[in-house]
Amino acid sequence: MASASAPEHALSEPPKAREQLPAVRRRFVHGPLASCGRLTLSALVLFGRAWRLFWASIHALREVGLWGPLLLPQMARVGVASVPIAVFIAIFTGIVMSLQASYTLSGTLPLYFVGTMVGKSMIIELGPVLTGLVLAGRVGATISAELGTMRVTEQIDALETLAYDPVVYLVIPRTVAGIVMFPLVVLIATSVGIGSAWVTALELLNMSSAEFVKGLRLFFEPWDVWFAVIKTISFGAIVTGVGCFFGLQTDRGARGVGRATTRTVVVASMCILVLDAFWAAVLL
Repeated sequence: MASASAPEHALSEPPKAREQLPAVRRRFVHGPLASCGRLTLSALVLFGRAWRLFWASIHALREVGLWGPLLLPQMARVGVASVPIAVFIAIFTGIVMSLQASYTLSGTLPLYFVGTMVGKSMIIELGPVLTGLVLAGRVGATISAELGTMRVTEQIDALETLAYDPVVYLVIPRTVAGIVMFPLVVLIATSVGIGSAWVTALELLNMSSAEFVKGLRLFFEPWDVWFAVIKTISFGAIVTGVGCFFGLQTDRGARGVGRATTRTVVVASMCILVLDAFWAAVLL
């Protein structure tokens, strides 16, 4: 009887492997799944907050009398103060484009096609995108740091306590300034870039002005300029909007301000590249 009851007891007792999950499964299956779940929830929360800020901004646009007087100072800070760095980038971009176009076309096409490549590239792609990425670092980071500092020092809470809407006074002026000023800055930078490529072609490539202008006008279309303006309007909206969003979401003191600034630059740069591909697929 003892020998018969021993196997029954052994069969009725659950195996040790069934009582505890193996460490390997917890590490390589449950751990990644839990991380993906947390990331998904965080992304959904951020998306919901961004959508709420977007609709609040749409409703706040009606309060022109409140945010209108704040627009000109923000236009100066977002646009006028960004011209030097945009022009600096455009000058060397034009120089490099002219030299690389000459290197690419040498022995295959007439040299005046340097003007064609420079004009098309600067107007359609390099001017808007490079300037947008630079302004994402300068303007987006500035806005995020400003609003983040106001959030952690409870200045925004004070505005809400006094019944002032932070979206009207802080978000709308910066966003509208970005939408208005980004195209102007990009047009200035593109013109300077083409001018620097022109000077490079004259001084280093032994081209004449007539040859460069001939290539520049060869395939030029006014739609190219409108395409660049449409892109940069969306760039201005996304850079300032992302900066305002992450600035308003800042917490945990100085470390939170630094984290919000970093997120602003990264997310705004990614959005610029996505929008660039989107507009190229839709409008070209």
